[in-house]
Amino acid sequence: MTNIMNNESLQQGTLYIVGTPIGNLEDITFRAVRILKSVNLIAAEDTRHTAKLLHHFEITTPQISYHHHNRTARQTELLNYLEEGKSIALVTDAGMPGISDPGYDLISASIIANIPVIPIPGPTAAITTLSVSGLPTDRFIFEGFLPLKGKERCDRLQALKTETRTIILYEAPHRLLKTLTDLQDIYGKDHPLTVGREITKRYEEFWRGSLEDAILYYQNSQQIKGEFTLIIAGCSQNRFLELSIDQLKDELKQLLDQGMTRSQASRQLAEVTTFSRRQIYNLSLDN
Repeated sequence: MTNIMNNESLQQGTLYIVGTPIGNLEDITFRAVRILKSVNLIAAEDTRHTAKLLHHFEITTPQISYHHHNRTARQTELLNYLEEGKSIALVTDAGMPGISDPGYDLISASIIANIPVIPIPGPTAAITTLSVSGLPTDRFIFEGFLPLKGKERCDRLQALKTETRTIILYEAPHRLLKTLTDLQDIYGKDHPLTVGREITKRYEEFWRGSLEDAILYYQNSQQIKGEFTLIIAGCSQNRFLELSIDQLKDELKQLLDQGMTRSQASRQLAEVTTFSRRQIYNLSLDN
């Protein structure tokens, strides 16, 4: 007996979260096309961009814009539409809605309003790049885009300094070198990573090596173009941090200031330094 659903009927008053191609149009699913043709309305991050996709697959469903700048005002309109019993497909410019885009707000509001939310799976740059990175995939975290500057960026980078899981970041081309340099400052020049660019598109590229070599490679590139996904090895995948007592105290203070308990902070630091959990915990009692 199979659990696979074929040609399930469209549910009215439902928000469909539809994954669309991140580049190659052949990556769209038959189910996604059928849902996009069947719903009453498509809420798109950029209607002009989505119009190209709809035209290619001969989809004539009307669109409405839903993006970062109008999400608050548009959310009420879309919820009312759903509560009237009509169906909406939410799409982003590429990949799964809600992943580093404002789709999260509408999805959350719909759940609170007891409106059914159904995912229609599709590709994401994060998982696609991770799968071919050559770095461990059993435990990983998705950080999306780092804060642009200031204390918030510094705090986020410091929090990642002792992260043992593989790290996934998105980055814009004009900020790539700055982010690679910041990562080298906290992990060291020999730390491994994979950089994915223009995934599934014509100029798709996967670069693998150290942070130092990545900086040299992209510094010497004539142009840095496209959308970048960075897969960075967790610190325990590369080496133990050899810290002095004063450096360990600084790391410990930062974790405690972030709200960790002494036990949690001691456990995390023991995984990535040459100090034992007991040593670190005893040191925390002095803070």
